Amino acid sequence: MKILAEMFSIAPATKDHDPALRCAVGVFVPLLTLVLLGRLDLAIFASFGAFTGIYGRGEPHGSRFFLQLRAGLLMLLVILLASLAARAGGAWGLDGPSTTWLLVLATTVVAGGCSVAISWLRLRPAGSLFHIFAFAAIASIPNQPPLWEGMLVAVLTTALCLLIGFSSRLLPSHRTPWVWPRPLRRTPDERRTAWLEGLGYFVAAGLAGSLATLAGQRLGFGHNYWAMVAAVVPLVGHTTVYRVRRGVQRIIGTVLGLVVLAGILLLNLEPWQTVLVMALCQFGAELFIARQYLLAQVFVTPLALISTLLVAPASPTSLLRDRIVETVIGAAVGIVVVLAPVLWRRVRRVPRGQTQEPRRPPDSSR
Repeated sequence: MKILAEMFSIAPATKDHDPALRCAVGVFVPLLTLVLLGRLDLAIFASFGAFTGIYGRGEPHGSRFFLQLRAGLLMLLVILLASLAARAGGAWGLDGPSTTWLLVLATTVVAGGCSVAISWLRLRPAGSLFHIFAFAAIASIPNQPPLWEGMLVAVLTTALCLLIGFSSRLLPSHRTPWVWPRPLRRTPDERRTAWLEGLGYFVAAGLAGSLATLAGQRLGFGHNYWAMVAAVVPLVGHTTVYRVRRGVQRIIGTVLGLVVLAGILLLNLEPWQTVLVMALCQFGAELFIARQYLLAQVFVTPLALISTLLVAPASPTSLLRDRIVETVIGAAVGIVVVLAPVLWRRVRRVPRGQTQEPRRPPDSSR
């Protein structure tokens, strides 16, 4: 009951509206600009470039700038690699299934490598969830825009988010000290932990992507990278209970978010209205992401799917179906990866030749 209560409880607010507003503006301005230019095919590059704004949310202006700069450069590298990976299948003459498995392998490598990089750069939020999503989503676009156009949009969006990050310095009451960050030094234990976490992301993403791909080929659904994203959600946290709870919250929040998305799709919004809804969803996600993960997912789910629909229109019914199926597969894999080391340690504690059955008390009738 305690675990259930914690799953639906919400922490008190700590000025969460400030980073939420920054992130919402960082998404709205680039996407609205693309709508006015008639270039929604570049919207996905702006959406992922805007992820720069989610880092350093509670830091002073100086620290926030350098943290967001590191995060932005890493995301730009991921976007570039994704754009190149999208062209690799055609360049190498691979068929559809081979290209799919190539992208699963590449996304798995990104999952592990970016997890280590995020830990090494001391960035928060931890983990490579956003990088998995960005790489796989961009690499899966069937009709790629010119490489320089996509990268230009991503770079300009990243620069805008950096400006937004310290824009409140214009107000003396909101100005914080401009302090240079400390040098990046890690102890041997911290380095070992970073590599172990990267291994966990590699295993979870690879296993979820493989299972989702096999299931999709048999049952006829796609978007296997959604399973890879969901699989790494339970890997963040300091306790096993907290991690498992995040996995369950991901599933419940996704279901509720799909209900919200269905209502949005019924409205048949204009492109500029869709962009406004995305900004509102981004605001809601950042408002609750640190306080109530389940509630944040109600906003994240329509945000992610609407951004996909802007670039690659598809049947809403198939998208809703794929999202829930892939999320369940991924979250289940992530929970298994979290519980496996715990169960293994318990098994090793039991001496060979002994069972875990408790000893019977002596028979008092004798």
